[in-house]
Amino acid sequence: MESTPSSRQKMAGSARGFYFHFGKRILDVLLAATAFLVGAPVLLVCAIAISLDSRGSIFYSQWRVGRNAVPFRIIKLRTMVKGADEQGPRLTASGDPRITRVGRILRCAKLDELPQLLNVLRGEMSVVGPRPELPEYVSKYTLSERMIFDVKPGITGPASVTYINEESVLAERSNREEFYVNHLMREKLGVDLAYCRTLSFSSDLRIIIQTATSLFNAFRRKQSRVSQGRLRETHGIEASGHVTNNSECGLSFIEEASEKGRRPELGIKA
Repeated sequence: MESTPSSRQKMAGSARGFYFHFGKRILDVLLAATAFLVGAPVLLVCAIAISLDSRGSIFYSQWRVGRNAVPFRIIKLRTMVKGADEQGPRLTASGDPRITRVGRILRCAKLDELPQLLNVLRGEMSVVGPRPELPEYVSKYTLSERMIFDVKPGITGPASVTYINEESVLAERSNREEFYVNHLMREKLGVDLAYCRTLSFSSDLRIIIQTATSLFNAFRRKQSRVSQGRLRETHGIEASGHVTNNSECGLSFIEEASEKGRRPELGIKA
């Protein structure tokens, strides 16, 4: 007997309800516990590097707003100088002088987010979900945007993948605060709210895979830029001290390939 549209919707709703209320938490605990055990050596190396690189604590915590608009302390590895909150804006952009040398590497690889596995195990966050926002920005949410609090915030999420180069976008803006609140934050909320309406095991799995792929591509692009710089240093200057034409070194081909592999720019209007 063929099922009617209403019965199919009811079955889909039941399946989503089971995952939302039970399955997602089970998946969170399994993934977070496994990742924490596997990533413990990496976390230890990062902690040592932070302590050797700059003065201050290894970890950094900050108030964020979670499910049902309940505040909680998010945990990160420290990537900025001690007292950075009092030395500049809350928003961080690429090239911010407050970011330490080790911090730049950690932020590029998103390794500073590793301690948030503890937030997941404590039930404050999920592996996948909207990124938790600062209380001062949450106060600017509209009523419809506050539906984001129906789900737990995540270590990664659809907006995190879509706007993975957020810090680079902010670096190009003179009034970052105004641009973030009126444009970027609204677009991110739209992406995350769409996720909340269709939350499922398959969507979470897809976002985890997309996150891993995006981080790998970002690392590959960074390595490509480093290689280009080395090629310029090695082949761009002749023994006489004169700079050669880039095309003679084959750099034009490399730059063209890099351009083709670059993620498309965000469609955000100022």
